[in-house]
Amino acid sequence: MDLKLLNAAPTDAERAAVDALLGPPGGNGHGPPAGRDQLLPALHAVNDRVGWISTGALNHICERLAIPPADAYGVASFYALFALGPRPPRVVHVCDDLACKAGGSAQVCAALEASLGAAGKDHDGVMWLRSPCLGVCERAPAALAFQAGDPARAQLVAPATSESTVDLAGTGPVDGDREPPVRDSVPQAGDPQLRLLRRIGVVDPESLDDYRAHGGYEALRRALDIGAAEVIRQLTEARLTGRGGAAFPTGRKWEATAGQPSRPHYLVCNADESEPGTFKDRVVMEGDPFAVIEAMTIAGFATGCARGYLYIRGEYPRATRRLRNAIAQARERGLLGRGILGRDGFDFDIELRRGAGAYICGEETAIFNSIEGYRGEPRSKPPFPVERGLFGKPTVVNNVETLINVPLILTGGGAEYARTGTEQSTGTRLFCLSGSVRRPGVYEVAFGTTLRELLELAGGVRDGRRLRAVLLGGAAGGFVGPDRLDLPLSLEAVREAGTTLGSGVVLVFDDTADLPALLLRIAAFFRDESCGQCVPCRVGTVRQEEALQRLARGRGDGADDLALLREVGQVMRDSSICGLGQTAWNAVESAVEQLGAFAAGGSHE
Repeated sequence: MDLKLLNAAPTDAERAAVDALLGPPGGNGHGPPAGRDQLLPALHAVNDRVGWISTGALNHICERLAIPPADAYGVASFYALFALGPRPPRVVHVCDDLACKAGGSAQVCAALEASLGAAGKDHDGVMWLRSPCLGVCERAPAALAFQAGDPARAQLVAPATSESTVDLAGTGPVDGDREPPVRDSVPQAGDPQLRLLRRIGVVDPESLDDYRAHGGYEALRRALDIGAAEVIRQLTEARLTGRGGAAFPTGRKWEATAGQPSRPHYLVCNADESEPGTFKDRVVMEGDPFAVIEAMTIAGFATGCARGYLYIRGEYPRATRRLRNAIAQARERGLLGRGILGRDGFDFDIELRRGAGAYICGEETAIFNSIEGYRGEPRSKPPFPVERGLFGKPTVVNNVETLINVPLILTGGGAEYARTGTEQSTGTRLFCLSGSVRRPGVYEVAFGTTLRELLELAGGVRDGRRLRAVLLGGAAGGFVGPDRLDLPLSLEAVREAGTTLGSGVVLVFDDTADLPALLLRIAAFFRDESCGQCVPCRVGTVRQEEALQRLARGRGDGADDLALLREVGQVMRDSSICGLGQTAWNAVESAVEQLGAFAAGGSHE
């Protein structure tokens, strides 16, 4: 390719960061190009080492990967965690999303502003920024610091106080794993009835031997004994559905992928949970990482995949460290790589890929583009991933919670698994409780448990307040009022009720909640996270936020703005390319129609 490169040279540190990833260049200065799929890791390498990506660094990456600079710039500018202009080596992100707002993030931001100055500015080698959800809602409010260098470091503080965050933004250490034990995020820890969460707080998440001592890799051995077709049959008999929101039958997805004649097949574990209020997959990856690796290995065996990609959001430093350790140990002990467990012909390996702050990359086809080195924009369907997915080949995509059900099904049997839950919703489900509850955290209950029972398990509304509303399913979900507490949490029941379980979010608001302010935050989230590819979402999310602003401030005609909201919402739902635009109106609609938000059309300041 005849590249027209930019007139800029990388610094020694930038060149070293890229070459450490891609290997030393050849005699001509850049050598044979690596695959374009190394673009996102290369951008991470520079951003981690220096703190931002200069024109010279981008130029060197383009040389090494044979990518036009315009393409590389388009990808680098797509992700919120990358900076394309000078930025200090330490950056502190303070979450001001729904759960953290309720937890006091405004006070944390005010303290940083008073101590350092305005957000987004270089204050003697440190910058602080307001951030969307960091996925630590059970310990809200949260702050996350990145310190560039060799090696780069990251530190999460939650719950964050004004004092601890100011210290983090100053001379405080950014030294990695100083977080509370994962067990603290599972209030049911130690309960013998737990299935998916049974090892968290019991097993050392950094020890493969400890994992195996507690039943680890029995399911993989079982899978090899019964064969790929029987594994899929067991999943089908269990009636396992996806836990990411769409609830597609997992057995059918695996069978469709396995039956595709085109080779190779790929597996993608979607660990990019960025839905505000969602943190269950993070807790599993931090507390039971080997279970994720074993489940992916079983999926690879059953669907004929020789390679899997674990795509994890960039704001999960502890989960990333533990998964890397789990992959390395599994590979060292013959549980990943060639001839797994001594079986000739069974070759499977996993590559971990970090996202970089783009909610849209949680959409299954946007993940493909991100891994391949393109902007993380969703693709039109059909073709579906099982036919043509990652690198144009048949691909199976599952999230973390879906996958960790698989070993349970294989060791206990599909029929036994299906006895828990309801007829259409089998097994247990992980729910992320946060907000105004006494004991926030990840809870595991059988499908069909009522919302009231789940809230009682979490101790009910804290501080003796009255319940105002519950947001089910996250920003893409819907609000329900106190009159819906006896709603069974099953796929069929919530569908009939006109709402969704989504990614398992149960965000509780008491009677002090400012509902219009919550809706404005949700609208701003979708406006910011829209990839802009399609007009209904790109324009609709802006128009939605504008109408909500007028309603909240009592400006204009309330009836006209409510009518506009409904019209814009319906257009986004009917004609957006992907689920972001299709669901951007959901929470607002439920608040307007079910909770009477803006009913009077007047001021709500």
